[in-house]
Amino acid sequence: MSDTTEAMTWLQSVVLGTVQGATEFLPISSSGHLRIVSELAFGTDAGASFTAVTQLGTELAVLVFFAGDIKRIITGWLRGLRHRDRRQDLDYRMGWYVIIGTIPVGVLGLFFADQIRTGARNLWLVATMLIVFALVIALAERIGSQRRRIEQMNLRDGLVMGSAQALALIPGVSRSGGTISAGLFLGLDRESAARYSFLLAIPAVLASGLFSLPDAFTPDGSGLQASGAQLTVATVIAFAVGYATIAWLLRFVVNHSMYWFVGYRIVLGAVVLGLLAGGVLSAT
Repeated sequence: MSDTTEAMTWLQSVVLGTVQGATEFLPISSSGHLRIVSELAFGTDAGASFTAVTQLGTELAVLVFFAGDIKRIITGWLRGLRHRDRRQDLDYRMGWYVIIGTIPVGVLGLFFADQIRTGARNLWLVATMLIVFALVIALAERIGSQRRRIEQMNLRDGLVMGSAQALALIPGVSRSGGTISAGLFLGLDRESAARYSFLLAIPAVLASGLFSLPDAFTPDGSGLQASGAQLTVATVIAFAVGYATIAWLLRFVVNHSMYWFVGYRIVLGAVVLGLLAGGVLSAT
């Protein structure tokens, strides 16, 4: 990675925005892919702030795609706060599951912000985590009973899946990969685990993107420096591609296993490790 700040080109903005939208919701790590693609194609790191800000586009896609669900959950949660007899409703419970599930990633993200932006973006770590967590996903697919639906979720499920989401602070793990795998381990079916994964990501990613917005415009001495217009375009692209990816993934997981993503992660991780060992890619 370059030791000096470089101005981002429009090509880089479009490519990286597309990568963000295509990979954010798949269990293959969007931050890891942005790190790999920016290093392989452009010889530098797009940066953690660029990643966080463009995630706002993909999270807007979640807000639009699940607008009805979100409105219903918020309404049900507020109604449950006022009326005790409504507290067994799924929407009331889901509101609490999302709130409580967000706590682990919020706490760890706050305390380890500097490490996430620097050392954790090392490509040796990214490639290794792609492979290691592929095995975790495979194990979850193998032993998960998938007999429980989202209506059967409880507070423990929300906390466990929220803790798994915190692992995504490490590039290469994957936010959806962590939460969906945890859901499978807990016996949820793939579609239910994926739906909760999308809802759970909303507060954490919105907070991360808004928190990183000022940093994205402030040169830190390394990597690519995007203009406001480039960040906007990349975020809009991430929104459009991300929306299409959500629709595709929800259909895909109904009839297909997670092994497809496991194989892809292992192959990609092995290729990156080989390129690093051969000196083709720089790890930092």
